Amino acid sequence: MFIATLIADPKAANLTASAVQSLRNAWGGGEIRWLAPGIAAEFPLGEVPANRWQVWEDLQGLGLDLVVQGAEGRQKKMLLADMDSTMIQQECIDELADVAGVGAQVSAITARAMNGELDFEGALTERLGLLTGLSADVIGQVIEERITFMPGGHDLLRTMKAQGAYCALVSGGFTAFTGYVAETLGFDENRANVLGIADGKLTGIPVRPILGREAKVQAFHDITAKLGLSGDQVMAVGDGANDLGMLHLAGAGVALHAKPSVAAQCDIRINHGDLTALLYIQGYALADFA
Repeated sequence: MFIATLIADPKAANLTASAVQSLRNAWGGGEIRWLAPGIAAEFPLGEVPANRWQVWEDLQGLGLDLVVQGAEGRQKKMLLADMDSTMIQQECIDELADVAGVGAQVSAITARAMNGELDFEGALTERLGLLTGLSADVIGQVIEERITFMPGGHDLLRTMKAQGAYCALVSGGFTAFTGYVAETLGFDENRANVLGIADGKLTGIPVRPILGREAKVQAFHDITAKLGLSGDQVMAVGDGANDLGMLHLAGAGVALHAKPSVAAQCDIRINHGDLTALLYIQGYALADFA
């Protein structure tokens, strides 16, 4: 048995009954279950439709996401999340660079790295080099003035944790930011790179080991082993090329507002919904949110 879930941007709430019914009828699906009025609905299927991705493409033009997945084991026991442009709406290193006056240069390198065009470690080293000598006080300034959370993150963490799930934040960014994000949202642990600081200023030199794609995969294995969980019991979410390893290992690997080259390699692609989409695809209704 499979489940098809249709999801709209909660701000638009433009998922109509006719759209859901039309797809259900075309695919010979079962009874429709509304998860949130105008935002999310699902129905069961006996098999994955052959035209799944063509329908997905058509729905993109309407501002709707479509996920088709196995019905069994949808509610996960663990969340493994990227931070930058996933749990928060910014790339922290880009914000530091903007304050330092090298924003355009660093943002261009970040975009290429997240798209998989540049080696992550090399890109991180190059970007940090442009921040050499920046006052460490800027970190607090960026957190206070520039960091905003991705909509739906609080609902996602509270609801999954209320159901006993373990939540880990694993970022190619920096502990100076993941600590704040993890504490605010309620993550059980966080892993990230360490910013080199000496005499109150950024050294511009990465502190090793550098946490990139392979380190995220290692975190996946470490935490699931510690908790006695299988990969099928994990939901992972990210947006960049360095997230693909953990996304492919997870029972539900979610490409959230991801770079096109990243989304193309994932079966669960959320381009319009926010982080509450990760609850809807687990079968949680709005009334179930903690």
